[in-house]
Amino acid sequence: MPPKSRPATLDVESVTRWRRRAGERPDEILNAALDEFLAKGFDAARMEDIAARAKLSKAGVYLYFDSKLALLQALVDREVKPIAHRATALMRAGHADPIAALRLLATFARGTVADPRLMAVPRLVISIAGRFPEIAERYRLEVVERAIGGLTALIAAGIAKGDFRAVDAGVAARMLAGPLILEALWRHILGGAPLAPDIAATAAAQIDILLNGLRPDARPEPTP
Repeated sequence: MPPKSRPATLDVESVTRWRRRAGERPDEILNAALDEFLAKGFDAARMEDIAARAKLSKAGVYLYFDSKLALLQALVDREVKPIAHRATALMRAGHADPIAALRLLATFARGTVADPRLMAVPRLVISIAGRFPEIAERYRLEVVERAIGGLTALIAAGIAKGDFRAVDAGVAARMLAGPLILEALWRHILGGAPLAPDIAATAAAQIDILLNGLRPDARPEPTP
């Protein structure tokens, strides 16, 4: 009589490794997509080439993402929204000392703008915004307006404390954000040289100009 076969045993280590790899695959696909978008542009990038970079079949990519647009939105969620959330948290925490918070925020924002990898996704969104207004709108609502709203509230807190003179906080917030947007466009889209290699010094100059304009004893320009 032949010996009874032994029941198959569960290789817990193998199962754990498989689950870990499956959990890592979306990030691997997103890394491959970002590299492909940067190398070829959004329009020229193909799902099969993204799959090849990720060492997966094209069908394997479609298990996680159904289009290039879905990949780009996932990149916004992974790469950009956490930065906006950190900036917003910093602004909320800074209401007790708005001047110090603005200085920290300027340095943080300038460091972000200086990093080509961090600016890659916003650059991609800008490149397709005219043809895909839905992703432009989501980016504006979830990233830009969130950041501008936090900055407006921070300036309003400074006005309430008497640290800043009574100005339109929303306009002041855009005046602070404007130079950062210009620097991002200048560096990463127009290919211009950075304003200065020292991020901290550039941020300090920007805040100095802003705070001198917001000083309680500053004289407003007469309205034409």
